[in-house]
Amino acid sequence: MESDLFKESIKRDAVELLKQLISIPSFSKEEDKTADAIEAFLQQRNIKTHRKLNNIWAYNKYFDAAKPTLLLNSHHDTVKPNSGYTRDPYAATVEDDKLYGLGSNDAGGCLVSLIATFLYYYDQEGLNYNICLAATAEEEISGNNGLECILPDLGELEFAIVGEPTLMNLAIAERGLLVLDCTSYGKAGHAAREEGDNAIYKALKDIEWFRNYRFSKVSEMFGPLKMSVTIINAGSQHNVVPASCIFTVDVRVTDAYTNEEVLKIIRTNVDCEVVPRSIRLKPSSIDKEHPIVQSGIALGRTTYGSPTTSDQALLSIPSLKVGPGDSARSHMADEYVHLSEIEKGIGLYIEMLKPVVNGK
Repeated sequence: MESDLFKESIKRDAVELLKQLISIPSFSKEEDKTADAIEAFLQQRNIKTHRKLNNIWAYNKYFDAAKPTLLLNSHHDTVKPNSGYTRDPYAATVEDDKLYGLGSNDAGGCLVSLIATFLYYYDQEGLNYNICLAATAEEEISGNNGLECILPDLGELEFAIVGEPTLMNLAIAERGLLVLDCTSYGKAGHAAREEGDNAIYKALKDIEWFRNYRFSKVSEMFGPLKMSVTIINAGSQHNVVPASCIFTVDVRVTDAYTNEEVLKIIRTNVDCEVVPRSIRLKPSSIDKEHPIVQSGIALGRTTYGSPTTSDQALLSIPSLKVGPGDSARSHMADEYVHLSEIEKGIGLYIEMLKPVVNGK
């Protein structure tokens, strides 16, 4: 009975915290005030917090360095409200089970549900795992000063639950992303004479390769890896053979390859110069037989591969993306999350973790 009362208490506290977070503008790189609020929320409950920039993290009370550590992570930054809003994006109003406000669905509902889950396990003794909670910044822009910058400070991690709106279904794989800036080089000359070496023609050969190449390994979750040429630019005037042609390739990497492997295969097959803007956004996955996944399946959750990118892409450990709310509502005007989704999400997080952290 006491446990049920405590659950109800942390659910109420989670909703009140979310209302507070919604009321504070927290665009990417400007999350200091929501970081303050999360820090204060935990400290008011006598939980020691750590902070770097706008990232807050904490560990369970009976942390034991001899035990493995699992990470509970979600973000508190938001995009800017779009022009379609008819409500005050910071009002945090409730109507018919819907809590409206910027960041309510992506990913405030997930964040406060994970915080509530952390509170539930915080002072339990004899857990099989340590639990690290991290509320992080700059997820919406894949920034360098979010989760990535604190990973070295968190210590060794065994696996992670990343809170994003998935209707509490289990995203056991996520595509990675490579954006490639490609340059084909030729030699300038007059178009009327047999001069120069046309860089556009050289680029066409490589573009055709990007269009037609099929990678040998196919992801069970996502199918084939996908490459798309999305931007091209060359030439300065009609009578000059261009000396260079620049084009951009969007590569959605599946869990069948690492970003580095894909980049190596591409460079082996094309003549153009290939420069990745970043190789940070890695494909990620967790084995379907992993205990946390099996626990979720036992609770009636379904598994799928996520086409969207999250902070999972920055983790090199097994990670599961799951949370209350619906990805379809992310970044929409008049964003909302159902209060019942948060309540259910907290319960499911707690129940999913039970067989993993204490074998019950």
